[in-house]
Amino acid sequence: MNKEDLRKKYIIFRKELSISEMDDMSLKIANQALQLDIWDFEFYHLFLSISNQKEINTEYLLQIIFGKDANAVVPKVNGKTLEHFLLTDTTKLKLSKWDIPEPVKGIKIEPNQIDVIFLPLLAYDKQGNRIGYGKGFYDKFLVDCRPETLKIGLSFFEPEEENIEVSDHDVALDYCITPENIHKFKSN
Repeated sequence: MNKEDLRKKYIIFRKELSISEMDDMSLKIANQALQLDIWDFEFYHLFLSISNQKEINTEYLLQIIFGKDANAVVPKVNGKTLEHFLLTDTTKLKLSKWDIPEPVKGIKIEPNQIDVIFLPLLAYDKQGNRIGYGKGFYDKFLVDCRPETLKIGLSFFEPEEENIEVSDHDVALDYCITPENIHKFKSN
């Protein structure tokens, strides 16, 4: 199945979820994340959910990050790239043109400072290849990160059985967390 067909398929799957189901699965994903040995790092990059796209509620993961006395970093679209800002108690957020909560301003964090990235996605396969919305923001960001930076997808759904077509610029996941499983894709 090509990327565009997979995007359409998983957008429909998400639309079929109730708010209650999404919230329950989001909490399960956060609890699954606690099983990973990833909580001794300093900088955790986390996307803030687009509610009208029925994305995973990342508020639960945000609370874990703060509970571990770690730093949460959130993205902001700047042209065709992402900028990254430390999320603090005083960070003001504003909805972008895509309804993404983004920091208005703040302390910039460089990609090479980030230890763990929780990635949004629509679909992924058993090799850790992911499909997002097709804008390429995360693929551009990931190449600027250190090779050892952990890339963790978050999904309500299990992986596609068939391999997803990949491009030269695509960066695979290390893990993907679902409500029921943690999928590991590479040796870490």
